[in-house]
Amino acid sequence: MDNDTTGTRAGRREWIGLAVLAFPTLLLSLDMSALHLAVPHLAADLRPSGTELLWIIDIYGFMVAGFLVTMGSLGDRIGRRKLLMIGGAAFGAASVAAAFATSPAMLIGARALLGVAGATLMPSTLALISNMFRDPRQRGTAIAVWMSCFMGGMVIGPVVGGLLLSVAWWGSVFLLAVPVMVLLLVTAPKLLPEYRDENAGRLDLASVALSLATILPVVFALKEIAKDGLDTTRLVVLAFGLVAGTVFVRRQQRLTDPMLDLSLFRNRTFAAALCIILVGAITMGGTFLLISQYLQLVAGLTTAQAGIALVPQAGAVVLGSMVAPRLAKRFRPEFVLGFGMLVAAGGLLLFTQLDDTNGVVFVVLGLSVAAFGMGPQGVLCTEMVVGSVPVHRAGAASAMSETSAEFGIAMGIALFGSVGTAVYRDELPATASDQVKEGLVNALSAGDPRMLDAARAAFTSGVHTVAGIAIVIVVVFAVVGMVALRHRPAPVVEVAEERVPVAV
Repeated sequence: MDNDTTGTRAGRREWIGLAVLAFPTLLLSLDMSALHLAVPHLAADLRPSGTELLWIIDIYGFMVAGFLVTMGSLGDRIGRRKLLMIGGAAFGAASVAAAFATSPAMLIGARALLGVAGATLMPSTLALISNMFRDPRQRGTAIAVWMSCFMGGMVIGPVVGGLLLSVAWWGSVFLLAVPVMVLLLVTAPKLLPEYRDENAGRLDLASVALSLATILPVVFALKEIAKDGLDTTRLVVLAFGLVAGTVFVRRQQRLTDPMLDLSLFRNRTFAAALCIILVGAITMGGTFLLISQYLQLVAGLTTAQAGIALVPQAGAVVLGSMVAPRLAKRFRPEFVLGFGMLVAAGGLLLFTQLDDTNGVVFVVLGLSVAAFGMGPQGVLCTEMVVGSVPVHRAGAASAMSETSAEFGIAMGIALFGSVGTAVYRDELPATASDQVKEGLVNALSAGDPRMLDAARAAFTSGVHTVAGIAIVIVVVFAVVGMVALRHRPAPVVEVAEERVPVAV
């Protein structure tokens, strides 16, 4: 039996409560992965324009990213269980609205509401886990289960979505949320503790507005730059977000009870773990974008075949996430983290062996090895983030963890996508037309077999370059992480006289 380092170990009720928290997490990832299969069906029914279709897909992610920090801070103030139940009810209602949408505008609105509601679920569930599992080893196992459920939803999402779409209309993928949220609302009051910071002040609405004015423009600009390159409008939007972010930071420094406590970043463990989460999201998010395109545009797989090829990597990250807490009991967690990142670099190395004719085996193996190696990074860094702060700040810390991942994915897509595009254009023959230079998708419709071969070879060179950059970044931060986290302080234990949890 593990030593109780905090004096409080979780019992049967907490572990059953973890199952309640895992359901919304599973649902969120399942919903995201199943939606992509439903896009052709809803497009044929609602007939959205190209712009409307992009907003149907992207608005959810924008809203989640924009509201994570706000919802994490709000949960600390009004109660994490209360916010989770409010968000669950809103998510269920918005899912019904999305399922029965009769126009693109209605579906976009429903997806926006789903994003706002979804932003309440992730930080609330993670913060409640930090309340329920005070023993660091138990908390690590609980976070591994939580994260594995998220990745498990990515695995079964295409399968469940495919089965539903074969027997029902496209709206059925949204209705998956309804029974899960009903179960959450029924069981949460009985199984989950309530916790809020009794000494917190009111939520500063100006800070909320500034956080949205920071995150939404930056994420939007990065995604647009990744898709269509730089232009004046996108740079202005990005600059606006950065200016708003500067004002937000200065306001937090002046407030007595800030929405985001910047003093948390003085904790080396907290700052280093967040940085590693960000780097992991950048490398894996940017690499995954090009690899998924490679499977379809170079290897010639159908969407369904590409989806099947990506399933092993999701299973590998689940395995890595579940193994990490066990290894961390025998070895120092920072060494498990660093060694896992080095394993991930070995998986990325396989991408440098791709050619423009047949590299599917290297893709499957490379993604699986990289995902397995990154599994410990996600679990251990998340545990370090929530375990290194006082309990009354767990909601804000959880939100920062999720926000770092969201920003990392957006930055990775933008930065690595730009590098891949630059290499692609540089490797094309001088005789390539402007249509071919626009991208491999346009080269496929150009109707020139020889130029298409050259375009595929150029795209593969871009994958090689991006993989090489990702390897260097991962190796450097594996070493930096092991050094920065080696002498981290003991996990924060809340003193009962300072913060009193609300009675269940």
